[in-house]
Amino acid sequence: MASNAAPMTVPPAAPPSGMPIADTTAAQNEAVHSIGKETVNADDIERNAGSLNAEEKNESDASSEFKQDGVARAEAITKVWTTKTLWATFGLLYLVSTVDSMLGNVEGALSPYVTSAFGRHGLISTTSIVSTILGGVITLTIAKMINIWGRMEGLAGMVFLITIGMIMKALCQNVETYAAAQVMYWVGHIGLLLIINVTVADMTTLRNRMIIFGFNTSPLIISFFTGPLIADRFLKEVNFRWAFGAFAIIMIATTTPIIGVFIYNERKARSVGLVREKSGRTFFESVKYYVVELDVVGLFLITVGASLLLLPFSLVNYVPGGWANGGLISMFVLGPALLAVFYIWEKKYAPVQFFPWVYLTNKTILGACSCYGLMFASIFCWDTYYYSYLQVAHSLSVVDASYTINSLSLSSAILGVFIGILIRYTGKVKWVAMAGVPFMILGTALLVRFRTPETSIAVLVVLQVLVGLASCVFALCSQMAVMATVKHNEVAPGLALHGLFGAVGAAIGQAIAGGIWNNLLPFKLMQYLPEDAKADAWTIFGDITVQQAATGAVRDAIDAAYGDMQHMMVIAGCCFAPFVIVAVWFWDDLDVRKVDEERGRVGNVF
Repeated sequence: MASNAAPMTVPPAAPPSGMPIADTTAAQNEAVHSIGKETVNADDIERNAGSLNAEEKNESDASSEFKQDGVARAEAITKVWTTKTLWATFGLLYLVSTVDSMLGNVEGALSPYVTSAFGRHGLISTTSIVSTILGGVITLTIAKMINIWGRMEGLAGMVFLITIGMIMKALCQNVETYAAAQVMYWVGHIGLLLIINVTVADMTTLRNRMIIFGFNTSPLIISFFTGPLIADRFLKEVNFRWAFGAFAIIMIATTTPIIGVFIYNERKARSVGLVREKSGRTFFESVKYYVVELDVVGLFLITVGASLLLLPFSLVNYVPGGWANGGLISMFVLGPALLAVFYIWEKKYAPVQFFPWVYLTNKTILGACSCYGLMFASIFCWDTYYYSYLQVAHSLSVVDASYTINSLSLSSAILGVFIGILIRYTGKVKWVAMAGVPFMILGTALLVRFRTPETSIAVLVVLQVLVGLASCVFALCSQMAVMATVKHNEVAPGLALHGLFGAVGAAIGQAIAGGIWNNLLPFKLMQYLPEDAKADAWTIFGDITVQQAATGAVRDAIDAAYGDMQHMMVIAGCCFAPFVIVAVWFWDDLDVRKVDEERGRVGNVF
């Protein structure tokens, strides 16, 4: 099927050299027989080499358009590895996903205590906004990088960023260092998820892809039970610093094997001429090339512009003069101005556009990305401070609060595989997505009624499950809608654009939550606290451990203030829910079974 989205207009990294991709079957068979010491059976050779002929029959494969080095190398690898290697790679990617998911749970549970250690509990949203925006925006750059350099290089780079972020968190002595560490960690985390998804896309047909995508969410089930316990043990028996240090080591240990698999199989592909030689550029020529290719100017403008626009809502109570502060006013002026400059730069002056504007002319891609972004905006309006709310207003422990929050992720993880199977056998993405509408309506409507300190934990868990079911359906189906619309060499930027919308939506939700929390909670505390405790309002506001230790009338006042905040946040989140449903309605009625038939099959894939 011809995609409505045009191919990426990126100049090739190097002229093709070596054996052509569409070489003869006989030459392929002879070459593959000579690879190293590993024996590849004749059926595998015929199947993998035969896929080269399939490429010649359809316009969306390598024979009809130039593919960047990273894409070509990924396809070359799938043509030389065995079925056992294919499934071993799935298993190793699953291991990486499990550790990353566990780290996310531990990091989320410890975050309020890290900011409280510096007397800045309310800055949770501020650190999240910067990291979320940069993490979302830079996925487009990461997508370009892995298409140019390769999946393995991208994976190693993201692990490096996560490791540096964890080390910085373990050693931080102020909230500024912690914020910088959060940015490093989050960029690496989001990039790692993107690369895993793109790699899975390389290894699967469109029809079966959501089964693996869904199965790859099941590590959330493992981290649901283990993550909170790990965080609690570190918090009680050591400290948060050792937790971050330990995961820096664990992440390196679990990603090394998968990187080794890619290196080994790329060498096999190179030995039979399926991998192009390096460009031969000098160091300075390469620097100039990548500055243009990755549109560093555009990346800077959109990241700084979006951050300046959204940050003031969370910073207002931490600067002299509040909203009258000159710095905040400057941020409000400069943010939109830089975003306007970004648009002009991209449309008229950028040699290589950072933002794939052409995708937004396709209603399915625009609808799928909008659905994902609006869903995150809705959830993050109330989720940003929900962990603190549960520990204070409901007096839950670190473990129990984490279990309550993560019941959303747990329900998503359990449902994911079934969504993949349903798409495989029906082929219908849009109507599977519409099945999430009742859960979305029911879950968000009940949030307003039951988000009070008096509500039982069982009810809160049920609401998390309902929202989790809806978010699972929308997240997986919107990803599939994008991948079914773009070509294989456009999967990475397509998923990156999808992730960017999600990041912007999450940042908007966090900005709304931060604005409500930081602007209203101190005054609600002043309103509810007894007269002899009003002088301590700002101390209470800044430290979750002080809030947890309070008793009597002071504790009742804190609980009441927290309840008011959550109620406002839930109402704000519910306002986005109807637009999620509207966005899904605009998708084309795609049948992924037909798309697979028209595109053919490349390499030894599932």
